Amino acid sequence: MGAELYIGTCALAGERGHAAGRALLAQLYAAHVGTPLPEVHTQPGGKPYFAGGKWHFSISHTKRRVFCVLADRPVGLDAEEADRNIDLRLADSILSPGEKAQFEAAVDKRRTLLTFWVLKEAAGKLTGKGVGFHPRHTDFVLPDDRVQEIDGCIVAVFY
Repeated sequence: MGAELYIGTCALAGERGHAAGRALLAQLYAAHVGTPLPEVHTQPGGKPYFAGGKWHFSISHTKRRVFCVLADRPVGLDAEEADRNIDLRLADSILSPGEKAQFEAAVDKRRTLLTFWVLKEAAGKLTGKGVGFHPRHTDFVLPDDRVQEIDGCIVAVFY
């Protein structure tokens, strides 16, 4: 049985990411559930959720875009601008040995590092632990089917 999974995105157009994310979530919810957005609660670790019901969501924003996923099961989403400048030295502190080997062999190290980052963030959002659990404890292999490029952003969705 397939998951019900709906992804939405829009330009920030001067809005703050949090407000734009909530507005996009409300649009997705109304369109696919058919009712107004229920109250959003926050777990002790900071993960937002709906009390009761079957729906789960995750929101991420970049400087230019906001993304939201609504699903019938726990979900985590993260996005980064594909052209974002990132300090490649970050690889030493966030990549596992297997990921670091892939990073070192990559032609486009910046994109590879951003891809690993969105995977780690989306996985952390799915569990509610965030990446504070120590980002070097993952061992992702690229390419990963959970990653896609949408509107100039690298987006990872876990469910």
